[in-house]
Amino acid sequence: MSIASSWRCVGRRRGYRIVSVTAEDPRPLPFFVYGTLRPGEPNHDLLLRGRTLAEEPGRLPDTELYDGPGYPYAVERSGGEVRGELVTARPEGYAELLAGLDRLEEYVPGDPRNLYERVARDVVRTDGSAVRAWVYLAAPGVTARLRTAGTRIEGGDWLARR
Repeated sequence: MSIASSWRCVGRRRGYRIVSVTAEDPRPLPFFVYGTLRPGEPNHDLLLRGRTLAEEPGRLPDTELYDGPGYPYAVERSGGEVRGELVTARPEGYAELLAGLDRLEEYVPGDPRNLYERVARDVVRTDGSAVRAWVYLAAPGVTARLRTAGTRIEGGDWLARR
């Protein structure tokens, strides 16, 4: 079972001990990348080259893509779609890769200053099957600014924007 929120230590009640934890889905999920981590983009070579078992095209439903300052943001929107790659990490390097991607995206669980939030979402493969994967979506404050004054990338494909 996964806990998606933080709990504070409040002591014992009726024999149960409540402890402070921040837990995320403990399974080693693949990653869905849609911007500078895609093959041919600069962060792919920096963080992913040689650390993956598989990379395949995928689509993230119910999202749209916005242009950022040199990198994109995916934002949830019903009916939209973002194109990218589904990346499966080598098991022996999974924890290190997860930490590296969190650093790149400046993501700290529970930090209100995050630009991105790492969330588990279903990604659709080319054969139509879905797989649960980590994806970095724009944090709520960033999402609000993008919806108000951001530049949407038509078609949801960072590589096709040029």
